[in-house]
Amino acid sequence: MNEDKIFDIEFEYENKAYKGWVNPSDDLNADGLPSSFHVVLNEVSFAHLSYNNGKWVADAQRPSGLIDEAGNKISKKYNPDSTE
Repeated sequence: MNEDKIFDIEFEYENKAYKGWVNPSDDLNADGLPSSFHVVLNEVSFAHLSYNNGKWVADAQRPSGLIDEAGNKISKKYNPDSTE
């Protein structure tokens, strides 16, 4: 784990606060961005997220809205002007 790449995320979803961190993979996609992200929320491993075919997906069964919220926070890290 390269701790220099890890960044914090925080958001609210369905009236619950989520706080955690994201560890980007070393593998890059065609755009030069990490191909997946290990996400930990509220001190629990949430999932590995990746952006495929225009949407965020997880390697574990999780609520789609929660996946989207975490994914949007990751997107903002790499594209601060993003409106998602």
